[in-house]
Amino acid sequence: MLVVATPCAACKILRRKCAETCILAPYFPPVEPLKFIMAHRVFGASNIIKFLQLYVISQAHLRQKELPESRRADAVSSMVYEANARIRDPVYGSAGAIFQLQNQVKELQAQLAKAQAEVVNIQCQHAALFCNETSNSHQPSFQFITGSDEIFEGNNPTFDIDQESLWDTIWS
Repeated sequence: MLVVATPCAACKILRRKCAETCILAPYFPPVEPLKFIMAHRVFGASNIIKFLQLYVISQAHLRQKELPESRRADAVSSMVYEANARIRDPVYGSAGAIFQLQNQVKELQAQLAKAQAEVVNIQCQHAALFCNETSNSHQPSFQFITGSDEIFEGNNPTFDIDQESLWDTIWS
């Protein structure tokens, strides 16, 4: 085994010599020791190594197969994310973060729906005002008399009704 000049973050933290064939070296560079510290706290070094070496049981052949090297970087990234989430929230981990984000999306969707409803309401009010303005210019105005015998001009004619006689007809 050849010894690498600068050990990876994992070998440095574990205080061991970093071989050229170190499986952790490509994913835990010496400049990012915190990345390994977090994953090591939650999963442990031996489990990280096992996870990188072994994939899952192949359903077709019912045997374990190696995790392809093209997917190992994603696996390490997922382990580091889950470790950080698990340290922040020991009970729910990343599921708690996902749940919180889903709730935030629901709240934002509700706010968006409310804002869209307000926009539609304002547009309807604007359209109604526009229709009233255009219809006022084409309709003749009527004169009507109020109870105080004042004459007003308007679009809605009303009638002078004796309110005392109205009450008499209701209760008689």
